[in-house]
Amino acid sequence: MSTRTLPLLFINLGGEMLYILDQRLRAQNIPADKAKKDWLEEERKRVMNDIITTMFNKKFLEELFKPQELYSKKALRTVFDRLAHASIMRLNQASMDKLYDLMTMAFKYQVLLCPRPKDILLVSFNHMDAIRDFVKDTPGILSQVDETNKQLIEVIYTPLSGGEFQLIRQTLLIFFQDMHIRVSIFLKDKVQNSNGRFVLPTSGPVPYGTHIPGLIRIFSCSGEELRRMQFRDGGNYSATLREGSFEMYGDRVIKLGTNMYSVSRPVETHMSGTSKNSSQHTKVNTTPNPLAKEELNLLARLMGGLEVQKSTNTDSGFRVNLFATDEEEEEALISRPDELSYEVISIQATKDKQTNAALAKIMGEFGETSEPAPSSSSKGDDLLAMMDGL
Repeated sequence: MSTRTLPLLFINLGGEMLYILDQRLRAQNIPADKAKKDWLEEERKRVMNDIITTMFNKKFLEELFKPQELYSKKALRTVFDRLAHASIMRLNQASMDKLYDLMTMAFKYQVLLCPRPKDILLVSFNHMDAIRDFVKDTPGILSQVDETNKQLIEVIYTPLSGGEFQLIRQTLLIFFQDMHIRVSIFLKDKVQNSNGRFVLPTSGPVPYGTHIPGLIRIFSCSGEELRRMQFRDGGNYSATLREGSFEMYGDRVIKLGTNMYSVSRPVETHMSGTSKNSSQHTKVNTTPNPLAKEELNLLARLMGGLEVQKSTNTDSGFRVNLFATDEEEEEALISRPDELSYEVISIQATKDKQTNAALAKIMGEFGETSEPAPSSSSKGDDLLAMMDGL
């Protein structure tokens, strides 16, 4: 198990969460009243900015970036519960369950399809590029994101060898191995089976720096090439002409990790795509994808109607429902298997005493008081306690 996996897991899952929430907030029916339309757009930006600010808090990331084992699934899930409710937005348990399912399955798909273990870093940079674009008009938050990106490039992952990246990939796959939730957009593109397992391609570009299969070369003891033989490789392979950029800005070449809820970015079954300008990161069309507007097994229904409750108190918060109706949300909550459900509370953006007491009570359930030695779950509690102070 790699002790360098947690930051990549957190950043990539966080990026997927932001994609879903942004698409969800944009998928509402735009009111005819321009004043209300402007208010809704401001609330969307405020939600995104609040979540990103918490996600890239300096003290929070210092704790996260320390070499350590992955947190337990429950502790990590609770981290994202807190993160999703770091703004005025509220999610019910069923909607939060669905949000987390989409996040985890999307990143699992990306890890499986990475041509090389090191390309997981390029997937992370695609998420970072998109997050940077979300806050491009807010210099203070943008500087937080840039600082995190510098740490990823210069300090944490650049010195790692190919073998260490392979260990990171293996650690991620072990974390995801029991998760087989069906996602509509994957099912429609035939990259996921009805049992929730992904379909891996047998064709497409080969990893950068490798040769197309189909040739056997035989050498003598002195290293002289004696003859060549060809064989049928059983696939349609092509060479990768250039490597993605590992700098702060640049063409990542692979599209894994970009926003799959935008029309311009269909789900891919292999690495492809280039940028017209290698000095800038790829711009993503933010128009909602028609495929991403179902519920549960149909992602389009999942991206249902938005309920906004406006009151005299601008900080009172509003509710986001990832289902088409409240009845569907209640039905999903009842029918969800117990092993996939978690105790989730509605968290207000205002930090009053009652809320803090409720959070402390919930986190007490995740502590392991019987063992004095530190464990992955206790580390998660430390991180969650830090989030309470943000």
